[in-house]
Amino acid sequence: MTDSEAALTEGAPRPVDDLTFREALAELESIVAVLESNTLELEESLASYERGVVLLGSLQKRLASAEQQVEVLMGELAAAPDDAARDTTLS
Repeated sequence: MTDSEAALTEGAPRPVDDLTFREALAELESIVAVLESNTLELEESLASYERGVVLLGSLQKRLASAEQQVEVLMGELAAAPDDAARDTTLS
């Protein structure tokens, strides 16, 4: 049993911010599987769905942040024009 699966079966799950991206994704996948199995009572389903929404929101924020970091890094890789090649028509 993984940590994320253990969190689902034990008392209170770990705070989402304490999970790695991989752990959060694994827990979300586990929640989806359980919800799709239709084996939970309504109250448990709602609690699991709520946890899934929180996990999904966190994962989306992390992906957006990573995407922004990649864009910044890619921008740094773009070669800045040297002084001799710079367009001076607006000067």
